[in-house]
Amino acid sequence: MVTGKGGVGKTTVAAALALALTAGGERVLLVEVEGRQGLAQLFELEPLPYAERRLGEVDADLRLLAVDAEEALLEYLELFYKMGRAGRALRKLGAIDFATTVAPGLRDILLTGKVKEATTRKDDNGNRMYRAVVLDAPPTGRIGRFLNVTAEAARLAKLGPIKSQSEGVAALLRSPMTSVHLVTLLEEMPVQETTDALQELAALGIPAGKIIINGSRPPLLSGHPKVTQAALKRGLADAGLPADQATIAGLRAEANAHLARTALEEQLRTELSHLGRPIVELPLLPDGVDLDGVQRLANILGS
Repeated sequence: MVTGKGGVGKTTVAAALALALTAGGERVLLVEVEGRQGLAQLFELEPLPYAERRLGEVDADLRLLAVDAEEALLEYLELFYKMGRAGRALRKLGAIDFATTVAPGLRDILLTGKVKEATTRKDDNGNRMYRAVVLDAPPTGRIGRFLNVTAEAARLAKLGPIKSQSEGVAALLRSPMTSVHLVTLLEEMPVQETTDALQELAALGIPAGKIIINGSRPPLLSGHPKVTQAALKRGLADAGLPADQATIAGLRAEANAHLARTALEEQLRTELSHLGRPIVELPLLPDGVDLDGVQRLANILGS
């Protein structure tokens, strides 16, 4: 599972991780559950249906799935209660949409249940269908509640399919098969949310994986703790560029801002290193996020 504060690039990282796991011809499923169609946007596809489909744009066995809570509930009613026709009738009446909207806990149970089903599904030979299932999970602010809802449901339900399914999902989420990776930027709020999420996961007994620093940039002024006007004037003159006072002042302001940001990033790196999790850094993609960029990140994650 891949989580992170909104805007840190967790969907991109989840896609790159899924691609990395297809190495050697392995089949991998990449799942989203937030209804944003982020995977379709990332891979420039039409909105994904509620069905696993192979991504034909890459030379890898990568399948995509956008889990819809309403469709998952219909599937659940058919699977456990043989209510296929009745479920479709309820859908026409709006009852399905009502149930999944007013009961967010039910919605999360259905979403995690579908992920669990894909993870444990086997083919005719008894082998698991997928080497791995990668979930583009909800953001860090909601990850604990999202992952723990099945444990709460298992505790409250006395018997029946809801209890057994909830217990199965809760057990899977706390098993060695599961790992929650946390994506962050070297900015104060994402790093703080990463810290809080790790503490929450530990309290819930859910295994944490790596901390993935996204959008990392090399320092441009390494070895220059201070930029002086004289040094800038000499550099401009050596390059044959105008060295007027306004240009020098502007460059110095930009250089000092960069040095301050670099110092803050190093401080945040140190804070992350004290959290006791392996850290991977992914570079900023200067040309934006496209399939080539995702593949580049996948190569780093797979190395």
